[in-house]
Amino acid sequence: MALATSARVPPNAEEWEGERRALLDKRISDLGLSVKGTAVERLTTQLYEELAARGLAFRPPVYLSDQWGCPDGTPLIGVPFYLADPRLSRIEEEVAIEVEGEQDAMRYLRHEAGHAFNYAYRLYDRADWRQTFGPYSRPYRDRYRANPFSRDYVRHILGWYAQKHPDEDFAETFAVWLTPGLDWRREYAGWPALRKLEYVEAVMREVGDVQPEVPALSPDDLPVEEMHYTVAEHYRSAEESIPIEDERHFDGDLRMLFASSEEAPGGEPAWLFVRRHRKEIVGRIAYWTGEGTSAVRAFADFIAQRAETLGLRVRGLEASTLVELTAFGTAVMMNYRYTDALDGTPPREGAQ
Repeated sequence: MALATSARVPPNAEEWEGERRALLDKRISDLGLSVKGTAVERLTTQLYEELAARGLAFRPPVYLSDQWGCPDGTPLIGVPFYLADPRLSRIEEEVAIEVEGEQDAMRYLRHEAGHAFNYAYRLYDRADWRQTFGPYSRPYRDRYRANPFSRDYVRHILGWYAQKHPDEDFAETFAVWLTPGLDWRREYAGWPALRKLEYVEAVMREVGDVQPEVPALSPDDLPVEEMHYTVAEHYRSAEESIPIEDERHFDGDLRMLFASSEEAPGGEPAWLFVRRHRKEIVGRIAYWTGEGTSAVRAFADFIAQRAETLGLRVRGLEASTLVELTAFGTAVMMNYRYTDALDGTPPREGAQ
């Protein structure tokens, strides 16, 4: 379900393409975006009601920015600007493959609220916090080695996100603790992660009625009013290249996945198959690896381009080809996640 409700998406494809181009050329600061009157406001209200139900007095301010986050350790919650307008949400979905629905948006809001509470009360400075979650000063890495079988961490955002850093571990634990209707004691019974949930509950009882000081929103926090660049420039800056030194590296794998034109003269061109299933392929690989869709999109597009160069075609059942291609992509992107390389390079020294 789309979040934003403040503008109408043109139903006609030709009309939409014209409006899409016009929006891409506009500076974000000139779009007049606001939380007020959109579903973002309604979901923020829901978050505040959940906090109140837990006896918490603090209401982290929510504003529109370039992405989800609490900037520079401040107790302010930035929400992606495109969620305030359905036309921008559609562009996000077209470019990034996916856009948050209401359920996912609430997951992110609860997670960011966890960060906000951590920063507002400087919980990370407490000895018992460090003993429970680890040192806040631990290096923060975008790509991290995760253990899918670990029971030391809660599971909330996809990609075993709690394992990324102690700060993320706390935010994820807080989000699970806050989620209405979730019996986390039963859900995590027998798991070491239960101790973390119990810690969050104890600390929230301690600080719940204390109203912290919150800094005013500043240009450094990048509200939409300060985003003096176009929507197109926003997406260009978010594009991610993938480190492939030799474009022939996966040719052998692709010849295993697909057939030559001689082997399957009537088969669908492999590049067209990848393009046609691009959204599903990227979504599934991102889901199972926890890797951002930007890198996965770049890899899928590389595979399509290489398959076209090799003249490969689909053989056999479409469903089995899709399963094999997704499994192959998942293996490659997991290696990328651990090593920052796609070609089997051993992990860098000091990598997690």
